[in-house]
Amino acid sequence: MRASGRPGGRLQKGNRTVIRSDVAVLGAGIIGVSTALHLQARGRSVVLVDRRGPGEETSHGNAGLIERASVVPYAFPRSLTELLRYASNRRIDARYHWAFLPRIAPWLFQYWRHSSPARLAEAARAMLPLIERCLDEHRPLLEQAGITHLARDTGWLSVYRSARSLEAGVAGRAVAAAHGLNFGVLDPGQIRALEPHLAEGLAGGVHWMDPVSVSDPGAVTKGYAELFLRRGGRLVQADARSLQPAEGGWSLQGPDGPVLAREAVVALGPWSLDLLRPLGYRLPLAVKRGYHMHYRPRGNAVLNRPVLDDDQGFLLTPMARGVRLTTGVEMGPRDAPPTPVQLRAAEEAARILFPLEGRVDDQPWMGARPCLPDMRPVIGPAPRHKGLWLAFGHAHHGFTLGPVTGRLLAEMITGGETVVDPAPYRADRF
Repeated sequence: MRASGRPGGRLQKGNRTVIRSDVAVLGAGIIGVSTALHLQARGRSVVLVDRRGPGEETSHGNAGLIERASVVPYAFPRSLTELLRYASNRRIDARYHWAFLPRIAPWLFQYWRHSSPARLAEAARAMLPLIERCLDEHRPLLEQAGITHLARDTGWLSVYRSARSLEAGVAGRAVAAAHGLNFGVLDPGQIRALEPHLAEGLAGGVHWMDPVSVSDPGAVTKGYAELFLRRGGRLVQADARSLQPAEGGWSLQGPDGPVLAREAVVALGPWSLDLLRPLGYRLPLAVKRGYHMHYRPRGNAVLNRPVLDDDQGFLLTPMARGVRLTTGVEMGPRDAPPTPVQLRAAEEAARILFPLEGRVDDQPWMGARPCLPDMRPVIGPAPRHKGLWLAFGHAHHGFTLGPVTGRLLAEMITGGETVVDPAPYRADRF
């Protein structure tokens, strides 16, 4: 990877400063920052644009997993038993706003259709090339950014509270074994050897050994952004939704004047359609809201790796700020006020699994995962506008796939050979 790209231009016109670059990357989450780094390494001058600092939205609030083991996407429930279970709207892993159901129902139906066995297998084949390379693309950036201390090679643990759920969970591991993933099926004693402070009475678990976790995903994104800046990149705090076609490329309004670029990348996650709808795009992007809260462990209790309570649908993971409890999915309007009912239910269940003390945060954090119904992101050129590129819709795997997405898109923009076939992620598939 080269040390830096060409510096962008900066012109003074009266009291206004005009910033010129080859590419404007809109969105400073893990996808946008990774794309900016890879473009920069290929000799492009890049300006990174966000209304906030790097890694302060969705990239901040995840479970911190580089999830090499997720070779099958998260599908919509298909069996009647499962559907009835979720219809009660009392589960921790998935809840919905009743008033929002009529609006989201068409999208949920598409999601349900794409979750059929044949289409789910198709989605898994499409996502596998990205999943397989996630660690290979993260590791060099962690090293170059000087933040390898944030990463842990301890894998993660899925635990089961009943023999029935353990049997169902272990049965699904045949797919993982076929892909050469490293995992171990654990009895209660082996679980306690790995995590001595988990509650007794668990039926068993699965230790996924390939994934890596980090102690602060927001700090990882910020670390990558600092690497981008050290290499000569520019960060502009502005509203990316002001992007407009301009002569010779694209323009948007910066704090001190316009930003002009020959090409632009939309990596705005759940806000991507705010920019794209006025340009005529109608992509089926929805959001899955989620919450997290940090807790102090009680006494000398220690959690060594992320632990998923598979029966209840929440995850505990050790973070720099404390033990982070992350919830499942909440289907509601993206910008609606927080309704952390899931978090309260998850907290009650989590205290049984692990000795949590008081809350560390004043308020729960809420974020929105950008999702497309066929369970794969959009990565590639915008069909209707030359020089406009798209990278969003990674659902539960944005943090995992940020660097490999950045590499793939940078290769497409610069006309190089691509690390994977980009066809499954094209925007005109809808």
